[in-house]
Amino acid sequence: MYSFEPSDEQKMLVDAARRYATADLRAAAHDAEESKELPPKLISKGWELGVLQASIPETYGGFGERSAVTGALAAEELACGDLAGALAVGTPGLFAIPILLAGSEEQKKQHLPPVIAADWKPYTAALIEPAFDFDPNDLKTTAKAEGGDYVLTGEKTLVPFAAQAEAMIVFAALKKETRAFIVPKGAAGLTVQEEREKWMGLNALPFHRVKLDGVKVPKSNLLPGNFAPVLDASRVAVAAMAVGVARAAFDYARDYAKDRDVFGVKVAQKQAIAFMLAEMATEIEAIRLLVWEAGWAIDNKKEDAGQKAYIAATGAIDTVMMVTDRAVQILGGHGYIREHPVELFMRNGRGFAMFTGLAMV
Repeated sequence: MYSFEPSDEQKMLVDAARRYATADLRAAAHDAEESKELPPKLISKGWELGVLQASIPETYGGFGERSAVTGALAAEELACGDLAGALAVGTPGLFAIPILLAGSEEQKKQHLPPVIAADWKPYTAALIEPAFDFDPNDLKTTAKAEGGDYVLTGEKTLVPFAAQAEAMIVFAALKKETRAFIVPKGAAGLTVQEEREKWMGLNALPFHRVKLDGVKVPKSNLLPGNFAPVLDASRVAVAAMAVGVARAAFDYARDYAKDRDVFGVKVAQKQAIAFMLAEMATEIEAIRLLVWEAGWAIDNKKEDAGQKAYIAATGAIDTVMMVTDRAVQILGGHGYIREHPVELFMRNGRGFAMFTGLAMV
């Protein structure tokens, strides 16, 4: 049985992440969304928290051991501050975590230290494809063996920091099985669309479309491990961030309702509003427990870890959409203007259904 009491190390990490999320990420979120740019110093400060570094063993340049539960705790706090900032800080993990989980010993020793042992650098990964029926286990991007190489062909979307990336993990179907390949910067046939992709939310985070036109990588760049643990790591991370965004929306709507007078009565005293807030709080707590359980199952190598990660992710997607939408409703007309953050929470929350692969723990 698992404990609900975090360790001293987890408490310290959560406290540090919460302070950074509140004082830095939340404070900068509005201007970053409007200007479509996250200040580099803001990302660097988040990197210094050491969330990813604490997941990597000392052998590979880090200072800890991976724990999906610990990663989920940190991811929730960061996303509660601002989702774009949280994803930006964690982008190098999109490259490092797959190598940690599915890479060979040689790949770990070669590729992890440059990511971990220095300042934040834009290493990234490309999983999502521009298709309405996108399925991470049935990719349209393909890999074929050709002599001593693999040839990658396809198109990816929602690739963060792709234009500046030092290297990226590209997921492709090899004999109908999703596998991960290390693709270096400037590889022949790799084209990163210069113009940033435009989405309803996350405008502060630079996303680019990536095309692979016969990109050749040596067979040594194929990660030999299975894709399933990588997908589980992403689902738990994305679910934890959805909980964070939902929590931010709930907290703001609750405080607004308690302070706002309408015809001499606090909004929170209206029965319909009180019921809304109660249901929002209940759903957030329930999904958070599912996320923790999925993380615990991963950490303890349970056979049903993948199922638990999937359930947590699907539940979190529904919850964050419901909570952020109701937060806008509770603020009334004020919920629809940019001076209040709930409209940004709702725009970001709506995207979680397509965010698989944008975070890893």
